[in-house]
Amino acid sequence: MNLLGLDTATAATVAAVLRADGEAFERRDDPAPGERPAHGTRLLALAEEALAASGMRWEQIDRIAVGIGPGGFTGLRIGIATARALAQSTQIALAGVGSLEALALGATGGASVVAVLDARRGEAFAAAWRSAGPGALGERLLEPAALTPEALADRVRRLAPTPLAVGDGAIRFREQLEAAGAVVAPDDAEAHLLRAVNVCRLGAKASPGDRDGLLPFYAREPDAVPRR
Repeated sequence: MNLLGLDTATAATVAAVLRADGEAFERRDDPAPGERPAHGTRLLALAEEALAASGMRWEQIDRIAVGIGPGGFTGLRIGIATARALAQSTQIALAGVGSLEALALGATGGASVVAVLDARRGEAFAAAWRSAGPGALGERLLEPAALTPEALADRVRRLAPTPLAVGDGAIRFREQLEAAGAVVAPDDAEAHLLRAVNVCRLGAKASPGDRDGLLPFYAREPDAVPRR
């Protein structure tokens, strides 16, 4: 199966093509410190670049996979809207996958992994899995949730075996996670990056659903809500 994967749950904009022969072609845009994410202007361009690098055409793609969160509200809306529009225009099957799971999939190999994204507002989006070997996740140990640093540390403290913590949230809340017994990868470790090729890998195992029914998983209420 040939897959196109997209994710905009973090500040990074990522797209990848995973060919049926196992070759992966990924493109990403990571904003510099202080810069705003470029999801709206870069996502489709990165998808086209990944497709061109793979030597494939749109009609050769069997499935589009997109990260549905949790993550930044605006980014998720852009990513899912783009994926739905691509699926509609190309008539390619569409599958949604968890962004935390895609992050965790890039850090397997140890005993367990906790994926942590900076949720802003002093919170983290987090979930944990037992590792089933390199490139494979086993039992989910912590359901995806928005947590305060104290609640995150409490949940991690209960996990066994001791997890490896990855993601920009793991960097931000390193002190609390390490105090709870987690091992946090070095700040510059690639394990902290959410990669679109792992969105593809999860999408290959997911069941395509209703294109128009695919919605973001926010895990908490938006910053701004309508006045009641």
